[in-house]
Amino acid sequence: MKPVFETTGTCLNIKLPEELDHPASELIRRESDRIMGKIYIRTICFDFGNTVFMDSSGVGLIMGRYRALGMRSGCMKACHVSGYIEKLLRLSGVSKFLELERTENEMQLEGRGV
Repeated sequence: MKPVFETTGTCLNIKLPEELDHPASELIRRESDRIMGKIYIRTICFDFGNTVFMDSSGVGLIMGRYRALGMRSGCMKACHVSGYIEKLLRLSGVSKFLELERTENEMQLEGRGV
């Protein structure tokens, strides 16, 4: 699956692919730079709903987009974050400037004490 880019006002929504590795990260970086060159973007929302693998290139992508937006608080969001991706984002330190929204399934499992 290729990444999907949508803009809503000043928000850029990026639906990420299953594997967020170096080639995918480079493609997303180039396309988001192109979009941000044409439209004023205030917020980027990464949709991790389909993502099952992410390496350091994905972490670098998120950090680079944060830098491109001027390192403002509240300018980066991540939705449909699985437990694996959340752990990776927290360990890398990226979660400090990224609002995380966990998946409904993850929240239900946590509520049951699983």
